[in-house]
This record gives sequence, structure tokens and C-alpha cells, in this order.
Amino acid sequence: MYENVRDEILRRIRNGTYARELPIPSAAALSAEFGVSPITIRRAIRDLQAAGALAAIPGKGTYVKAPQRILRQLDLRMSSLHSADIRLISVTREKICDPSMAAIQPPDQVMLCVRKVIFDGDIPFLYDASYLSSHVEDDILEEFGKNFIVDALRSRGIQIVNTRIVAEAAPASAPVGEIFSVPIGYPMLRRVYKMTTSDPGVTIYGVVQAPFDRLACYVNFPAQGMEIKQ
Repeated sequence: MYENVRDEILRRIRNGTYARELPIPSAAALSAEFGVSPITIRRAIRDLQAAGALAAIPGKGTYVKAPQRILRQLDLRMSSLHSADIRLISVTREKICDPSMAAIQPPDQVMLCVRKVIFDGDIPFLYDASYLSSHVEDDILEEFGKNFIVDALRSRGIQIVNTRIVAEAAPASAPVGEIFSVPIGYPMLRRVYKMTTSDPGVTIYGVVQAPFDRLACYVNFPAQGMEIKQ
């Protein structure tokens, strides 16, 4: 029940019914409007606070937060995210079954999958699922769980030789929606990637996802040496 309330409040935020930096109706008012208990309203509001859509100000009420979009390079090096909080979700052995990763032609074999969420303060803004050979050493695997890929490889003297990225818009699935406290189908920025390295035994496949309104990516194209085809 609370999910329906949450989704409706979020819809009102997005279409401007609830204006930015202004308070939304009280829990009592929303409870009466939706015909649900105040507990249900508070649970929906907590989800939206965790998602960064609302903020509670003691003595004043719950306000719509002005959106804050994080701008990062497209190349996944995450060089400007060293102050971010990385939280490990799981480490499993599985095949790559995500159809979105077909574009990078992943191997048809059991691999190690490291899933983690990257937070900016208390707000999650990146979900990363990385796949690598199941034969890698345990200490490399441990570093993958608590560091960015580039940093984990660099500490082992392994360099990234090439990165292939497929960036696209995609709807949020149930597991990803739960992480970001957004409804199923919410628009996401999804980047599927394949990283080849200086170590023939270490190739990383993965997918990074973020709500479209929390992350934007940029890429630089040097003019020198670029060929313009007529």
C-alpha cells in the first residue's frame, strides 16, 4: 500500500504539484486524502527522503528538495569520487544473464559478481555489478568490494588497456528500484562496460545504473587528430 502512496507523491513532485523547496501537506492531511494510516504515509515519506526527493525540517515540516545532479566522466574511472562511500551488497558466482549486457558479448561461463552501491552522503546514486574471472585471487576480489575498479587494479599493478561502454536509458527493475527507493520503471541512466587490462587473465564486465535525475555524464573529444568524414 505504501508503495502506491510513495509513487503518487513522487509523481506530484515531478509534475510540480508539490513545488521545490516548499512543504508538502502534513502526514495527517495525506492520511485523510489517501485513506490510509499515518504510519503508511510516514513510510512512504521515509522512502522519498532516502531517495533525496524530500527533506524533513524539524518544526517546519517536510519539504521538496531541489534536485542535485552529480556530473561525472563517462569513462567509469571515478577519479573525482574518492570521498564517496562504497557499500558492498554481495559477492556471488554466477553466469552473466542480464540481457542488457549482450552488447559487450560476455563469456558464457560462471564468473565472480561483485555488487555494490555508491553513496553521496546518505543518498545512493550508483549501483554497480562487476563480473570478473572466478579464478582471480581472493585479495583482488576483496579490493573490488571496497574500492573503485580502477583503484583496485592499480594497487595490483594492473592497467586498464581499453574500455568499451554502451550508455542508454533504461527503466528501473525491481531490485534496482528498491535500492534507490524509486518505482519500477523509473528512468535510469545505464552504462554497460567491458574493461580489458594488461593482465590477460583479468577482464571486467559490468553494468552501472543511476536514476537519470541524480547523475549526468560528460565526455571530452580532443579536436587534434580527429577525422571528420564528409
